[in-house]
Amino acid sequence: MKRERIVALDVVRGFALCGILLANVKPIAHVGDIMAPVEPATPDDAWMGLLVEQRFFPIFSLLFGVGFSLLLESAAARVARPRLVLARRLIVLLAAGLAHFFLIWPGDILSTYAVVGLLVLLPSTWLPRAAVAVLAPVLVTASLILQGERFLLVAGLFLLGSALTRYGVTAGIERSLRAPAVLGLAFAALAAPVLWWQTRLGGGDAGASRALALGGLLVAGVYVCGLLVLLRTPLRPALAAVFAPLGRMALTNYLTATVLVLLVARAGGGSADAWSSARVALTSAAVLAVQWLWSTLWLRRRAYGPLEWLWRRVTWAGAR
Repeated sequence: MKRERIVALDVVRGFALCGILLANVKPIAHVGDIMAPVEPATPDDAWMGLLVEQRFFPIFSLLFGVGFSLLLESAAARVARPRLVLARRLIVLLAAGLAHFFLIWPGDILSTYAVVGLLVLLPSTWLPRAAVAVLAPVLVTASLILQGERFLLVAGLFLLGSALTRYGVTAGIERSLRAPAVLGLAFAALAAPVLWWQTRLGGGDAGASRALALGGLLVAGVYVCGLLVLLRTPLRPALAAVFAPLGRMALTNYLTATVLVLLVARAGGGSADAWSSARVALTSAAVLAVQWLWSTLWLRRRAYGPLEWLWRRVTWAGAR
């Protein structure tokens, strides 16, 4: 029996995709521009550090762990060896990520996700859910101690998403209002002093990376909880219309965004280091508008995006 899609997950994923693009526009535009003179940071970049940088990939990482465990449940009901299906899915993702990394943009995250999935997330499916729930914060804390070490942080967030699914939290995500509201306020209260701390530290100061990573986790929590609360209000149809199509085609949109940003950068000329935050925001908005349009039109006739469909076909190929 096919599981009904959880709209909230699509909305949160689409929202995270928007933020990831906003954070990645300048690094992507800088590809091939390595020898250009580096311009000093401008004051209008401060809001990016507080609201965007490292604030969205934690959401994406958490959702990857959620989706992985949801797929395990589906595979367990359909095939005798469900973990082979998951391993195949991660290997395909690794191939796509490496192609993206070597051929287009060295800032790709998909290959990291695939490697962490194979080394941490897949083996964790043999562990009791309580062990996974304990290991998740241990890895996240270890990452923060090590100045926001990316591999450990992704691993911890993967396991946290998996634990949420295995404990049934994901299944009830659309039925609760009080829990995300209380959690969101708690995250906001904790984020405020961390963001103040971040503004007091320069890029080269000891602890700057730790402040950025910790602030990213807390602000990401505020974003997710805020969206879940808003989805319980009359704004739900609008949020679903804007973000769900992007979220349902997240893989297609993540990969094609690189190409679109590079096209914009080549057409505009000049050094990407000199791009203002306004130009970054306008470029992101233009790319997302194109992606929203094609995602919406595509999903009117098909259940999956083109790359999602291909990924799904290869994942389930030969499954018995």
